Amino acid sequence: MLDISNKVVYQIYPKSFNDSNGDGWGDLPGITQKLDYLKQLGIDYIWITPFFVSPQKDNGYDVADYRSIDPRFGTMEEFEELSREAHARGIGLMLDMVFNHVSSEHEWFQRAIAGDKRYQDYFIFEEGTPRELPCNWDSKFGGPAWTWEPHVGKWYLHLFDPGQPDLNWKNPEVRHEVADVLRFWREKGVDGFRFDVINLIDKPDSWEDDYEGDGRRFYTDGARVDSYIQELVREGGIEGMMTVGEMNSTGLEACIRYTQPQNHELAMTFNFHHLKVDFENGRKWVNKVPDFALLQKTLAAWQEGMQAGGGWNAVFWDNHDQPRALSRFGTDGSLRIPAAKMLALFMDLLRGTPYIYQGDELGSTNAHFTSIEEFNDVESRNYYRILLEQGKAPEEALAVINMHSRDNGRLPMQWNGEVHHGFSIAEPWVPMARDAKDCSQDEITAELEVGVSNSIFEFYRQVNELRHELPVVATGKVRFVDADSAPVLAYGRFGNLPVGEPYDASVATIEDMSAPGSMLVIANFSDSANEVGEEVRELLAQGDWDVLLCSHGNVEDLQTLRPFEGYALIRKLPYGHRGPRGLAGAQPIKENGSNPGLDLSRL
Repeated sequence: MLDISNKVVYQIYPKSFNDSNGDGWGDLPGITQKLDYLKQLGIDYIWITPFFVSPQKDNGYDVADYRSIDPRFGTMEEFEELSREAHARGIGLMLDMVFNHVSSEHEWFQRAIAGDKRYQDYFIFEEGTPRELPCNWDSKFGGPAWTWEPHVGKWYLHLFDPGQPDLNWKNPEVRHEVADVLRFWREKGVDGFRFDVINLIDKPDSWEDDYEGDGRRFYTDGARVDSYIQELVREGGIEGMMTVGEMNSTGLEACIRYTQPQNHELAMTFNFHHLKVDFENGRKWVNKVPDFALLQKTLAAWQEGMQAGGGWNAVFWDNHDQPRALSRFGTDGSLRIPAAKMLALFMDLLRGTPYIYQGDELGSTNAHFTSIEEFNDVESRNYYRILLEQGKAPEEALAVINMHSRDNGRLPMQWNGEVHHGFSIAEPWVPMARDAKDCSQDEITAELEVGVSNSIFEFYRQVNELRHELPVVATGKVRFVDADSAPVLAYGRFGNLPVGEPYDASVATIEDMSAPGSMLVIANFSDSANEVGEEVRELLAQGDWDVLLCSHGNVEDLQTLRPFEGYALIRKLPYGHRGPRGLAGAQPIKENGSNPGLDLSRL
């Protein structure tokens, strides 16, 4: 059985990672060129978002051919070279599979609208008239979830863009086709898969209007999803591989089922509830100050809930569908560096598998675009229009888009101080991030981070090192403390709990959490100083703690945290004493904050 507990995944959006041939578009050889950079960061897997043939209506998540590489990204030979070079460095490859829908340019859909009854059953076509929708569901990108197809004389379902018709998973031929795609890439040496919106694949047997929402309650985590995933894993031959399912609007109980080892489904799941704490009544396209008390409550519920049910979380701040966490939950102003470190420390030491999104390790920020024309994302452009129709002024609508647009996470990587920050010699497919108040993009490059003491990159490397070296980080239990102390959030890691073994965190005592070898993680999500809560004070009073990491380099006061300060402490063991699974004490961080490499020789 694959041990996922101490692994770290790095997500690459290839279109924006590194352009090797000077066409303004990132590519597979560009990834190969940066493998040593990724090795130095200390990651174990690369998750690459879709590079298949696609019209790019949704930046590659509209796949027109699952077995062919879009020439803009490279060739199959170049993919095979990437695979060989990654494996030579001990790095596995994960591919992104979009099986809820395909592109309307996919051969299957083209055959369907040409009149082939077999392929019409690959999709969800419904009878009706051009004036009467089958039901009132909304698309995720705005507008109706149904489009009239005149060649067929029926409506077809698309939960996303009209250019992304949903597949009919009730058809066993569809399930066979997608399993065969997995077998194809597995034979190419792929080590794992991420499954896009996989919990939406089971559609209901009838279409019911939703007068309370957008329809998602009728198609999310459907009754057949588990059996579909089990069949996919079995027939695709991927059991025991690194797998993660993106779960749209999912529930805790469902994700426990998806990830319990005895169910033979997925290794872990993404959920996004913690990334909705700055939504207003569930609405994304509104600017609102994050509710950090809700963040604490949400993370605690999922961390402790998955633990109690024997499930496993993917832990992350952002990805290609999210704005930058630093701009959202920290700051891209003068405190950008400690805020970036605090976010890394707090999230990546949780129980689960951390996913670092490209640029996080550099402290990348939101776009700060000055015009809607600079945005490429179809969702962002649609909602800008919707906001204007709702009466928002253009500058107000643009401010909302700037904060929440998916393009924030899709901007080109910034490698050095050369033209386009080293991403490409040509004009990039989407503009580079713009300067903002107190934030020059010239300061955010890999050239200024790699190997530099106290840099964000080196801090991420140290966090990754802790996951690799300390069993308490990989498999320790987790319990959140001080539920009412926001914006100061804290949790403990302690003991040992194999992946998939249930444990109720509510039974943990202060003494359990402060036993020798335990870890305490504390973070201040504020631009002002704040005191820790009572439970943290009680834990600190239990004995001597060493500082493993601090976002500010050195700790001044464990009781009062500076703006955006975060630290990880470990309870000392007597020198030379090796605790459970070899865990011992750590060396305190240097007062000057240098600490380029944690001393784990005693662990």
